[in-house]
Amino acid sequence: MDSTRQQKISRQIQRDIAEILQKELADTLRGTLVTVTTVRVSPDLAYAKLYISVFPFERSNATLDIIKEKSWYVRKLLGQRIRNQLKIVPELEWFIDDSLEYIENIDNLLNK
Repeated sequence: MDSTRQQKISRQIQRDIAEILQKELADTLRGTLVTVTTVRVSPDLAYAKLYISVFPFERSNATLDIIKEKSWYVRKLLGQRIRNQLKIVPELEWFIDDSLEYIENIDNLLNK
């Protein structure tokens, strides 16, 4: 169970990362829609797992690779935004959230 502080920091990181991806990496991620679906922060706030959803789904692995390459830059920008709230900027781990694709696949199977 996440503490209230973890939940608060997770929501703040989710908002900030979404804005960074939308504004700062817009040229790099052209042609894809990236949504930060979930952020999970470790109890010591040193690590953050970010789950992203990518549309179109076929480009999700390529998009994830691009974001991982630019992770240092995203972390730097995140640090500038949250420096007054946290002593250290969490290490970012990126994952694809394929739950929507999974739900769509199950729905298609049920409709057959």
